[in-house]
Amino acid sequence: MANSTVMMEFLLMGFSDVWELRVLHVISFSLMYLVTLMGNILIVIVTTLDRSLHTPMYYFLRNLSVLDACYISVTVPNSCINSLLDSSTISKSGCVSQVFLVVFFVYVELLFLTIMACDRYVAICRPLHYPVIMNSRICIQTTLASLFSGLVYAGVHTGNTFRLPFCQSNVIHQFFCDIPSLLKLSCSDTFSNEIVIVASGLGIGGGCFIFIIWSYVHIFSTVLKFPSRADRTKAFSTCVPHILVVSVFLSSAFYVYLRPSAISATMQDIVLSVFYSIIPPLVNPIIYSLRNEQIKRAIKKSMKRMIYSGNM
Repeated sequence: MANSTVMMEFLLMGFSDVWELRVLHVISFSLMYLVTLMGNILIVIVTTLDRSLHTPMYYFLRNLSVLDACYISVTVPNSCINSLLDSSTISKSGCVSQVFLVVFFVYVELLFLTIMACDRYVAICRPLHYPVIMNSRICIQTTLASLFSGLVYAGVHTGNTFRLPFCQSNVIHQFFCDIPSLLKLSCSDTFSNEIVIVASGLGIGGGCFIFIIWSYVHIFSTVLKFPSRADRTKAFSTCVPHILVVSVFLSSAFYVYLRPSAISATMQDIVLSVFYSIIPPLVNPIIYSLRNEQIKRAIKKSMKRMIYSGNM
């Protein structure tokens, strides 16, 4: 117990101790990080400057892009720097910050994806009511509610985790600080923590997933009634990737967070954490926006405007 009072730093686990593999890790993570930032920032700029995209759908896309750019910035840069410097140390305050921000962004990301599924449901299944249901006031209120509830949710889980004494070890078997890895380091009973995580995870995550599936079932049933085969194909090609990303995001997060802390950590946990911390911010701009014809036209229009201004 004495160690728990003086433990002021933790050691993060890397992907490999071999220099060449560490360089490969840095290069791959850096490329994914840069592509994610460029894609999300591009969407934010285009949906802000183009007035034709000032609709609820693109409002939520813009919010999701800002969130994804911040989300991936919490873990990837620090992991790359640690690999380059062959250092795995993170301060306790840095660990607290990472836990809080990761939980916050995971929670808000899930709510945004749920709201966007609701937006698509109303637009396709109840188009005449769309301007009334998805008005600007509702959009702002749902965004603020997601952010504020996310702060409370992350604060509760972070505080509940770091009230525990850590005396087993200071080695976190993960490339960033997360709650399941920290619970394994505690020398006290973590059963209540695990119950809270499972209850909140299944309640919020499971509830959002069921609502998303319910929305897309109704969307698919409506799309099948479209007279044009091209319209049906376009709708399916848009909706199916959404469901796949949500499924990968939730299944990987559930596997890592809902496992009992008594089960030993493995490299599989680190790999799976990539699927909920890096992959969604990377692919969201592609499947939600860059495959969208309106976004493509807006990007081309912005590029032509920039080229024209440069020639002037």
